[in-house]
Amino acid sequence: MTRNRLVLAVLAAVLTAAATGGCAMIDGSDGGAPAAGGDQGTAAAGDPSTEAAPAEPSPAPTVDACALVPKQDAEKVAGTPLEDAVPAQESCSYTGPVSGPTAQLEVYVGDGAKKILDIDRELGHELTPIPGAGDEAYAEDGAVFVNKGGVWVAVRLVRTDDPATYRAPLAELARTVAGRL
Repeated sequence: MTRNRLVLAVLAAVLTAAATGGCAMIDGSDGGAPAAGGDQGTAAAGDPSTEAAPAEPSPAPTVDACALVPKQDAEKVAGTPLEDAVPAQESCSYTGPVSGPTAQLEVYVGDGAKKILDIDRELGHELTPIPGAGDEAYAEDGAVFVNKGGVWVAVRLVRTDDPATYRAPLAELARTVAGRL
């Protein structure tokens, strides 16, 4: 049993060294790497080659798609009870219960939402502007697209009845989503 403990201790030390990026050798030496903050040369002050690079632009804020369209709002638009949200990266889906009726509401945020709009435009879908919803917003049968502050959101509704039934609720949801961005 003592040998097993020794093997486990060595394995733990190796894994710890690997997890810290191999910054230090297991025996405690630094492997000959220069010390942090040490002499980096004798370049003159103001030399452009030694100045710090400009800061990276901050990434766009992350937006929780399920928070933009909570279950209660999804059910109101779909006109039927829906299952709980299924969140995924930059999206959220609500589906109707297996007992019916057929329903699904999908929310996409970011580049994916904009891509859906771009594809629909390329396919010649009829898009209608939605006044009062963010910086720009459009509706088509079964979907709305909202842009506010450079963040795009697409909401798609799948139902088997007449899409005209859902135009007004989807447009109202677009205004609500814009207010939440």
